[in-house]
Amino acid sequence: MRIYFSGIGGVAIGPLAEMAIGAGHEVCGSDRAAGLMTEALRRAGITVSFDQSGEFLRSEHQREPFDWFVYTAALPADHPELVLARQLGIRTSKRDELLAQIIADKQLKLIAVTGTHGKTTTTGMLVWTLQQLGVPVSYLVGSTLSFGPSGRFDPASQFLVYECDEFDRNFLHFSPWLSLITSVDYDHPDTFPTPDDYRAAFRQFGEQSTQVIAWREDADVFTPTNVTVLEQTDPQITLAGEHNRRNGTLAARAAMLVRGAAALEIEDEAIITALNAFPGTGRRFEKLADNLYTDYGHHPSEIAATLQLAHELNDRVVLVYQPHQNIRQHEVRERYTDEIFMHADEIYWLPTYLTREDPNLPVLAPEELTRQLTTDKVHIAQLDDTLWQAICEWRARGALVLGMGAGTIDGWLREQLGHSA
Repeated sequence: MRIYFSGIGGVAIGPLAEMAIGAGHEVCGSDRAAGLMTEALRRAGITVSFDQSGEFLRSEHQREPFDWFVYTAALPADHPELVLARQLGIRTSKRDELLAQIIADKQLKLIAVTGTHGKTTTTGMLVWTLQQLGVPVSYLVGSTLSFGPSGRFDPASQFLVYECDEFDRNFLHFSPWLSLITSVDYDHPDTFPTPDDYRAAFRQFGEQSTQVIAWREDADVFTPTNVTVLEQTDPQITLAGEHNRRNGTLAARAAMLVRGAAALEIEDEAIITALNAFPGTGRRFEKLADNLYTDYGHHPSEIAATLQLAHELNDRVVLVYQPHQNIRQHEVRERYTDEIFMHADEIYWLPTYLTREDPNLPVLAPEELTRQLTTDKVHIAQLDDTLWQAICEWRARGALVLGMGAGTIDGWLREQLGHSA
C-alpha cells in the first residue's frame, strides 16, 4: 500500500510513518517546515516535501497512485492537500484509522499508554525495557529517541506499545489489551469543554480496555472490575525525579504482564535493572548542553514535576517558560502559583505560543498569567538576544537553566546553541 502523510513532521504522524514502512508500506509526505522529526524521517529514507500547495502530492500521485492519505488533526478542512486528495479519490483519514488497520492486519496486542502527563516518557521506558530484555516489540512514541526511531514495526512482535493521546478523542478509537494511565488531570479544553467531559472520555477508554493500571488518585474514573490500582512507587526504581519513578513503576508492571502473556522467563530484578538504565526521550528533560535542558511540558502539573526533577540535580534552577495555547491559559491561569514554581529560583516568562485558538477569547498577557507569583523572581521576556545572554550568564554561574513549552522555545534554544558553537 502506498501512503501519503500530510503533517509528517508531527510527533504523532512521523512515528506512524516510520512504523508503516516497517510494516511493508511505501511512504512519503509533507510538512510546513523542517524539524527534528522530518530530519529523522529523511535519514530513514522517507521522502519529505515542504511544499504543501498540493503540487507535490499531485506529481507523486501521477507517478504512482496513493492508496491512503493520512493527515494530522491540525490540518484545516480547506487545506490544499486534503482538498486535492479528496478530489483525486484517495482514501483520507486521520492517523487512528491507519494504525487500527495495521494492528488488525498484524494481529498485535495493543499496550496503550495514556493520561494527561508522562505518556511519552512512560512509553519510552516500556519500549526501552522490553528491548533490553530481548522481547520483540513494535511501538509508536511521540518524540525522538536516542535508542531507536520514534516508530517501529518488528515482524517478530506480539505487542504494540503506543503513546495513545486523548487529544481529538484519538484514544477512543482503540480497544487495548492493556492500558496504562499516567494521570487524569483536566486538559485540552478545545476537545473537552468541561472536566466532566474529560473524565467521561477516560472512563469510556477504560471500558474499552481489557485491563487497566492506574494510580489510586485516578481509580474512581474507571470501572473497578478491570483496574489494577497502584498505591506507591516501586522503591527499587532509582531514576531521578519523582514523576519518573512513578512512570517507571507503571512501565515495570506492564513489563511483568508482558512476561506472563508471552510465557517468558525474566526475573523482576532484570526488569528493574533495565528501567533504571533508561536514557530518556527527546524533549523530556533533554540535556542540550552543560546546565541547559529542554522539556515539552506546558501544564502546571508538568511544570511542578519537572522543576522537582531539576532541583534533584542542581540547587539553583532557572526556568524559561513559554505557555502553550491561549485557550488552555484561560483554564489553568489560577493554577500558576508559587507552589507550582517553588523549585524555580528565577522565572523568565514568555508570551503564549498561539495555536488552534478561539478568536473570541482575549489573549492573556504574561503580566496577567503571573499575577499570583512572587514578583521579584519573575521576568517578562522574549525569545531574543537579551534572553540568551541571561541564559548564558546563569549557566556560567552554575545554575541549571530549563526551557519548557510545546511551541517554539525548543527550536530557539537549539538555534542559539548552534550560533554560539
